Amino acid sequence: MNYKDEFDRENENYSQNTSDEVSDVQNRKPEEYELTSPNEGEREPVFTQSRLEETVEERAAESIPEEQTLSNPKNISDEPLTAQPANRVEIKNSAQKKKRNVRGFASMVAAGVVGSVLTLTVLPYTDYMDNFSKIESQSIGTVQQNTNTEANTVTAQPTSSKSSKSSSSIADTVEQLSKTIVGIVNYQQQQSRGFYGSNSQSVESGTGSGVIFQKNNDIAYIVTNNHVVDGATKLEVSLYNGEKISAEIVGTDALTDLAVLKIDSKYVEATAQFGDSTTLRPGDQVYAIGNPLGLDFARTVTQGIVSAVNRSIDVSTSAGTWETNVIQTDAAINPGNSGGALINPEGLVIGINSLKISESGVEGLGFAIPSNDLIPIVNELIENGKVERPYLGVGLADLTEVPQLYWGNLPESVKEGVMITAVEPNSAAANGGLEAQDVIVSMNGTKIADSSELRRYLYSDVKNGEEIKFEVYRDGKLTTVNVKLAK
Repeated sequence: MNYKDEFDRENENYSQNTSDEVSDVQNRKPEEYELTSPNEGEREPVFTQSRLEETVEERAAESIPEEQTLSNPKNISDEPLTAQPANRVEIKNSAQKKKRNVRGFASMVAAGVVGSVLTLTVLPYTDYMDNFSKIESQSIGTVQQNTNTEANTVTAQPTSSKSSKSSSSIADTVEQLSKTIVGIVNYQQQQSRGFYGSNSQSVESGTGSGVIFQKNNDIAYIVTNNHVVDGATKLEVSLYNGEKISAEIVGTDALTDLAVLKIDSKYVEATAQFGDSTTLRPGDQVYAIGNPLGLDFARTVTQGIVSAVNRSIDVSTSAGTWETNVIQTDAAINPGNSGGALINPEGLVIGINSLKISESGVEGLGFAIPSNDLIPIVNELIENGKVERPYLGVGLADLTEVPQLYWGNLPESVKEGVMITAVEPNSAAANGGLEAQDVIVSMNGTKIADSSELRRYLYSDVKNGEEIKFEVYRDGKLTTVNVKLAK
């Protein structure tokens, strides 16, 4: 069928029917054309045939050239214009306009079909989708793979100090990052006595969380807290898909409460990236991801803000009390969250959740180890399996904890310091001349009030091989002792 011929026939029928309707309108009486409004109490304006004729005359006058109207008015018919000829012209123009619209619509549809065919044909042979996937994965703080044969040095990625609108929602970010969050089960040997004697068996002693942060050809590394893996004879890691695999300890550091584990990299699909924790400000949004109360609540997400930065709290560790620098947050952190990730809206790990204050009437006091503090420890654990710190070789006790009976002839003005309780033979302290019952009050001019300050200065401000100038009270007199540190 020829669509053009069919359209012309429909157009002619339409024009004929419309002309008949106009003729019928002319034969009716004016009072029959009143149109009432659908709203009660309102009426539309009444249109009559005489008004229609006036409208046609006005349109005809507008269409006559100005010269003809002024110079030759006799060419204009004195007879009243009727509505029928004008309506026929309008109907014809409407039909032509409709015909052009159909042609334009058909052209637009044809162009769309051709464009779609070209897109579906050419797109698979371009790298557009690969580039799109790469951009999408980079917008979230995860990395899909790493083909290096050796462990890389972990670094912090730049983070925005001001909140910015991300192309991904926090739900998308959490969904991607959850693949890097694992559950860690600590098994320890337990002796049990039975009728036939004692028996040793591996018993689950606790659970925690961890973050996969690096993947090489054969090994993937997980960071967690030392207290999560402390004393374990066997470690089991639960992945995001529910699969459980064994893990080995690479290294631990009790003072900073950090540990690094390794698993087979074939089980790992994505790794997390560390962000720069120095850009954090109170009020910044953060999210905690971990396994509170065990694996039944694996990869639970809680929301909060940074309540404070650079908090210093005393933490009792297996290596002694250590004053730890932490991020304070009101995001819910519960037992089992330890070792999990504290992330920013960009999906970068800016802290490892470590502890909380849980006392009656206390809420929203959780703490995380800042990423910039843990990164050097993690790198050293991967490289050496431990953190090598200067070794002094002394036993210490805070002066405030020692009965005054043993203070000797210490001046009354001295109220703080650290008393040496024992000196290990052939140690740096022994070789430098430190003695038992010496009271240390400063190191290199820095006042020392207790053993925590001594350890922090020793492990943070000096290195192996350096010499430290100790000011000590011995037999009530202030003296100086120089000690060269060793491993």
